[in-house]
Amino acid sequence: MHVARRTLLCALAGSAALGAAGPPSAAAEGRAGGGSGAAAALARLLPRHRSQVTFRTVPRRGGADVFRVSGGPGTLLVEGSTPAVQLTGFHWYLRHTAHAHFSWNGAQTALPDRLPGVRTPLAKAANVAHRFVLNDTNDGYAGPYRGWDYWEREIDVLALHGFNEVLVYAGADAVYHRTFAEFGYSDAELREWLPGPAHQPWWLLQNMASFGGPLSPALLDRRTALARRIVRRLRELGMTPVLPGYFGTVPPGFARRNPGARTVPQGDWGGFRRPDWLDPRTAHFGRVARTFYRVQQELFGASPMYKMDLLHEGGDPGNVPVGAAARAVEKALRTAHPHATWAILGWQTNPRREIVDAVDRSRMLILDGLSDHYANVTDREADWAGTPYAFGSIWNFGGHTAMGANTRDWAALYDRWRTKKGSALHGIALMPEAADNNPAALALFADLPWTDGPVDLRSWFEQWPRYRYGATDAHAVRAWDVLRHTAYGTSRTDGWSEPADSLFAARPDLAVTHAAAWSPRQLRYDAGEFERALPELLAVTPALRRSTAYRYDLLDVTRQCVANRARLLLPRLKAAYDAGDRARFHGLTREWLGWMSLLEQAVATDGDHLLGRWIADARAWGTTGAERDRLEYDAVSLLTTWGPRASADRGKLHDYANREWSGLVGGLYRLRWKTYFTSLDTALATHRKPKPVDWFTLEDRWTRDHPAFPTKPSGDIVRIARTVAAKL
Repeated sequence: MHVARRTLLCALAGSAALGAAGPPSAAAEGRAGGGSGAAAALARLLPRHRSQVTFRTVPRRGGADVFRVSGGPGTLLVEGSTPAVQLTGFHWYLRHTAHAHFSWNGAQTALPDRLPGVRTPLAKAANVAHRFVLNDTNDGYAGPYRGWDYWEREIDVLALHGFNEVLVYAGADAVYHRTFAEFGYSDAELREWLPGPAHQPWWLLQNMASFGGPLSPALLDRRTALARRIVRRLRELGMTPVLPGYFGTVPPGFARRNPGARTVPQGDWGGFRRPDWLDPRTAHFGRVARTFYRVQQELFGASPMYKMDLLHEGGDPGNVPVGAAARAVEKALRTAHPHATWAILGWQTNPRREIVDAVDRSRMLILDGLSDHYANVTDREADWAGTPYAFGSIWNFGGHTAMGANTRDWAALYDRWRTKKGSALHGIALMPEAADNNPAALALFADLPWTDGPVDLRSWFEQWPRYRYGATDAHAVRAWDVLRHTAYGTSRTDGWSEPADSLFAARPDLAVTHAAAWSPRQLRYDAGEFERALPELLAVTPALRRSTAYRYDLLDVTRQCVANRARLLLPRLKAAYDAGDRARFHGLTREWLGWMSLLEQAVATDGDHLLGRWIADARAWGTTGAERDRLEYDAVSLLTTWGPRASADRGKLHDYANREWSGLVGGLYRLRWKTYFTSLDTALATHRKPKPVDWFTLEDRWTRDHPAFPTKPSGDIVRIARTVAAKL
C-alpha cells in the first residue's frame, strides 16, 4: 500500500477523521426525509429506517472520494464526499454490518426495526477517480422503453455500488432533431431518419439509421422529459451524466443542402447503410457542433464528460487525416465545454493511435472494453501513449442471460496494473452490453475501487451469500464456492470475456455451437461441476429463502443448468440422426423439447424474464395503434432478427440479443426447433435430405405476428428448481 494512501485511511478510521471541523451546516447534513440526495434515496429504499441515518457531506481527501460510517444502534452517521458516495458508504455498512444489500437483481432488506450500530467506524477511500458505468448499447439491450420508475431505482443502485459517471443516451434523438432542423431539414425528414429507441445506440455510434422509425413528436417529447429526470437525479446525487458528444454524423444529403460541406460516405455496418461523416476540419462541422452543444445544453445542461467514438467498428476516414479530424472534434468540444473530458471506447482498434497522438491526452479517458478479454492486452500505457484509461469489463453481449464473468482476471490484473510504476489506470468501466444481470459480478467489480490490494476471490465469494441472503448458511457458501470456480472462475486466457449463450436460442442445426455469431463456441467451465450448486441452493435454510435476491439466484442457477443440457443433448441427437435411428431420434427430440418446457416454466416465474413485459413497455410509449405496433416491432426485432434480412443473415446479427425469456423460449425458440426436428424426421422417413428452412422468413413473421404473452410472473421457482435438480 502506498504511504500516502495508508496515512489517509488511518486518519479516516480515527474518531475525528471526517468531523473535526464541528457540527455541519444545514446544507451539508441531511437526515433521511430531509433535503439531501442521499437521504431522499434512503427514504425510497428503506422508508422504515429513514430516521435512523444522518448523512453529512465532507471534502475529498487528496482528490479521492471518501466515506465513513459510524454510530450506535439506530443512530448512524454516514459521511461522504458526495451524496452518491454517502450511499456507497451506507451500502458498505448494509453489506458488512447489517447483512443486507440491493442489486440489479433482487435485494435482501429483512432488517431489524433498529439498525445495528458500528463498533469500529467503516472508512474507505476510492483508489481511482473515475467509476464509469453502462455500455453504449445498454439503452437498446437492457430496456429502450423503460420509464422513470426503472431509472430511479437503477440510479440508486448504481450510487450504492460506488459509480460516479453514468452514460446517458436517452434524449440524444431530440438533440439531433433540433440541431439539424437548423440545417435545412424538415421535422418529418428528421423523424424518419431517427431509428426507433431500441436501435438508437447504434445510430449514435454511426452504424445505422432509420430502422424502427419514424419517431412521433410525442415520443420525442416523452423521451426528452425522461432524460431530463435522469440527468437531474444524477446531479442531485453528485454523479456525472456522461452525454454524447458530436463527432460528425449527419443525415442524408447534408452536403447538397449545405453547399460547400464535405461528407465522407461510411459504407455499411452489419447490413445497414451507415450515416455519412462530416469532415471535422471544415467550417460546416464547426457550425453543426456549436449548434449541437448549444441545443444539448439547453435541454440537459452541461457535463464535465462527453462520450464519442471516431470511426467506430470499421468507420472510413476516406482521405481525411485521422489526427487532424480528432483535433477538430476536440476543438469543438473544448469551445463548448473548455474543461470537459473526452471519453472514448477502447474496443477493437479504437481509439486509433493517430487519435491519442493528436489530442490533449490528459483530458481524454479511454474506457477499455478489452481489459479482461484478450491475454495479449498487457500494457495499456504503451498502447495508448500514457492516456488515462479505465479498467473495463464487458461480461455480457446482447443481453444474454448466461451466468458468469472473468473475475479471476479482475483479481489478478486490476490492482497490479493500477499500482505499477507509470500506471495510467485512473478508473473502472463497467460495460456489459446490457445491465441487470450477474449481480455477483456487479458487486465484485464495483468493489475494486474501494479495496486495498488484490481481491481475495475465495474470501469474497464466501462473504457474498451472507448479505445476499441475510445470514451465514453453509449450503449457500458451498453453492457460491461452486459458482466461484465454474461460471465466475473463467479467464481471458481462452480469448473470451462472456459466457457461452444457449443453444436452445440458436437457429437450429445439429452442429450448432452458439446462438449469436460472436459468442463462445463451447461452455467455458465444467457443466457437471456447475450443477452441484443447485441442490446446495435448494438446501439453504428456509428462513433465508424469502428475499428476492435468493429467488433470483435460484432461478438463475436453475435456468443455467437447463440451458447447459442442450450442449449435452445435441451431439446425441446428431449421432442418432446420422445413424438413421428414428426411434432414438424421436426420444431425444422429446427430451430436448421437454427441457425447453421446463426452461419456459422457470423463466416465467420472474418479471424481468418476460417478453410480455418487454412488449408492454414498448407499447406504452405509443399514442396510436399504429405507433404502438411500430414500437413493439422495434423492441422485439432487436431480440430476434435484429433488423431486415440483410442485417440478420449477411450481417450475422440474428439472435445477437438472444435471451432465455418466457415467450421467446416457449415461442420463437420452440417453434424453430420443432420445425427443424419435423424436417429431419421427414428426411429420415423418406430417406431424403431435409428440406431447407428459410429461418429469416419464419423469424420475421413471428416477430410481426405472435401470440400475446403474460406481463406478470407465474409459477413457483422453488418447485421448478426441485424438478430440474431431480432430472439432472
